[in-house]
Amino acid sequence: MSGEHAIKAHGAEHTEHHDPVANKIGMWLFLFTELILFGGLFIAFAVYLHLYRWDFRAGSGSLDKILGAVNTVILLTSSLTMALAIAALSRKKVKASLSLMAGTVLLAVMFLGVKAVEWGHKFHLDLVPGSSVMQNKPMGEQIFYALYYTMTGVHALHVIIGIGAIAVAAGFVKSGRCHAERPGLLENVGLYWHLVDVIWIFLFPLFYLIG
Repeated sequence: MSGEHAIKAHGAEHTEHHDPVANKIGMWLFLFTELILFGGLFIAFAVYLHLYRWDFRAGSGSLDKILGAVNTVILLTSSLTMALAIAALSRKKVKASLSLMAGTVLLAVMFLGVKAVEWGHKFHLDLVPGSSVMQNKPMGEQIFYALYYTMTGVHALHVIIGIGAIAVAAGFVKSGRCHAERPGLLENVGLYWHLVDVIWIFLFPLFYLIG
């Protein structure tokens, strides 16, 4: 019997093994791959902007700068609430941390809602790749919109993934598996969310302000 208890204790100890440094390094490596993905898209944008400068400006002029600015403020605020959630957990204020995470998710949903409104308006005008309206536009504008839908769409997908990651982290915080002495999961999710925010800060001027 004592041998069985020793095996169970050893198994539990193995399950509870935690290496925060390795977790952090793993997260930074993952974020680096994300930067490579978006970096390639940004390079493509720069190349085509050089080739079709005036067409890109015309395409940018057709975007709603107010909605783009609103979404920028929303994401910047969500980045703040996420940082505050991590800080609250470090001070062992679990309820405050959970409330701030809920606020971050709410702001993320608002961002997606604004983006859906913007895309919906473009669909209503038939400004989508392959449509008859789009085919009558200059090649540069067609490329601009193709990049617009691709890059903002990939970013929106990352926002959705971020919402799921924050929900998972909130579950761990609520259950006590992520706490002030072991905040690695929430910190890594925070890093991911800040990356999503930073990418939008680059997307906003590239698409909305060059016109």
